[in-house]
Amino acid sequence: QVQLEESGGGLVQAGDSLRLSCAVSGRTFNNFGMAWFRQASGKEREFVASVSPSGLNTGYADSVRGRFTISRDNDKNMVYLQANSLKPEDTAVYYCAASSKGYYRNKLPANYDYWGQGTQVTASS
Repeated sequence: QVQLEESGGGLVQAGDSLRLSCAVSGRTFNNFGMAWFRQASGKEREFVASVSPSGLNTGYADSVRGRFTISRDNDKNMVYLQANSLKPEDTAVYYCAASSKGYYRNKLPANYDYWGQGTQVTASS
């Protein structure tokens, strides 16, 4: 099995930044498409950002484009989400997800096979 564990969430003021990390177990990490999703209380889980297995291609939700950056370090089996200029509407549980089929362009949660437990991000006004 593949295990994902997020970290780096917290309570910040609007305008501040956070760097979320996702540690991924397994030796096939280099073949996984990776993504970040988020789910605010009472709302549907939504796509945030994704990165191809090589790390060379990325995609972003319109709501975070220009503010968030996804990256990965295949030598360390790590995925990151640099979240800048946080807004109250960014408040959510952020989940790291992996696609064993290498998906990264597809924005639907169903296309991702493995999920972490999430880390809470709260941006207050």
